Amino acid sequence: MRIIVIGDVVGDAGKRAVEALLGSVKQQYKPQLTIVNAENIANGRGITQTDYKWLLNQGVDVVTLGNHAFDNRNIHSFINEAKVLVRPWNMSEDTPGKGVHYIKINQDEIAVINLLGISFMKNEIDPFAFLKEKIKEVKQRTNNIIIDFHAESTSEKQAMGYWLDGQVSFVYGTHTHVQTNDARILSNGTGYMTDIGMTGAVESVIGFQVSDVVQRFVENPMQRLKVEDDGKTALRGVFFEIDTHTSKVKNIKPINLEF
Repeated sequence: MRIIVIGDVVGDAGKRAVEALLGSVKQQYKPQLTIVNAENIANGRGITQTDYKWLLNQGVDVVTLGNHAFDNRNIHSFINEAKVLVRPWNMSEDTPGKGVHYIKINQDEIAVINLLGISFMKNEIDPFAFLKEKIKEVKQRTNNIIIDFHAESTSEKQAMGYWLDGQVSFVYGTHTHVQTNDARILSNGTGYMTDIGMTGAVESVIGFQVSDVVQRFVENPMQRLKVEDDGKTALRGVFFEIDTHTSKVKNIKPINLEF
């Protein structure tokens, strides 16, 4: 099964990149499943119902989120009805929405899981302890499992990849917005990439205006950050193929295009 995953879409610049480049990416790789992380699509913080519907109209099959999932309060009005919207699973039990989405493509079922890291994050639910039990529940339905691990620490992401090697099909990182040069297939067949990168403004600091971010570090730690929406944009992510008979990855290639 051919799959593409697009990294964190940030603001209007990210949307322009999706609009301009996703079609050509799909034409090249001919994916049967397209997943996009969109926790920053609404001007850098959260997602609106309009953004969610727009992504579906662009040909996106599943939308994942992260630590900013609920920053835009509009999400509460539609998340429970949004069938292919996936927020981090390891949130409190009373959190609206769902943390895993099952999608059937031909005769094969795929599970898409969104997880939130705990290192340097405002999250109190350990993703390892949480998933240890939940993965058994998922595997009762399918062994074809894809995990968007939204985490700050590269070591936590790598540990998750190795821990799940042979148990799931693919583990990829989001949140840090900088694409890493380590896409590979681990020894037991699980595909892995520490961070698939950001879709947004090229001349920016993780999608935000350079001057604002520099000022926050140099002069004012309380400086508000504005999304950079001008100039060249990039669409970043990863393409991979799953052998659905073995649930192992057999091909992987990063995606990095500019517009």
